[in-house]
Amino acid sequence: MSNLPNCPKCNSEYTYEDRNVLVCPECAHEWSVEDENNSEETLVVKDANGNVLNDGDSITIIKDLKVKGSSSVLKIGTKVKNIRLIEGDHNIDCKIDGFGPMKLKSEFVKKL
Repeated sequence: MSNLPNCPKCNSEYTYEDRNVLVCPECAHEWSVEDENNSEETLVVKDANGNVLNDGDSITIIKDLKVKGSSSVLKIGTKVKNIRLIEGDHNIDCKIDGFGPMKLKSEFVKKL
């Protein structure tokens, strides 16, 4: 069995490859193999001001944040270095000095 993707137009599973083009026999839709390889969705995460965040950026917290399961609070102005972007509700994974590993929501941070 081949592991070709389904047709993006009609979702047919009977696609085939013709040179460097993928073809759907049911709806006659054609698309290139290069388009399929480059169609990875990139994760776009924006801070509270609308600036795009990238892996490795430094951020600062713009609101006091209560830490669930602890009596501690992350204070406004806390700086965080070398963030990592992830999928999900809390889309920033980081390590905060003096606190440890933490996941943050991008709406409560701004890029430095």
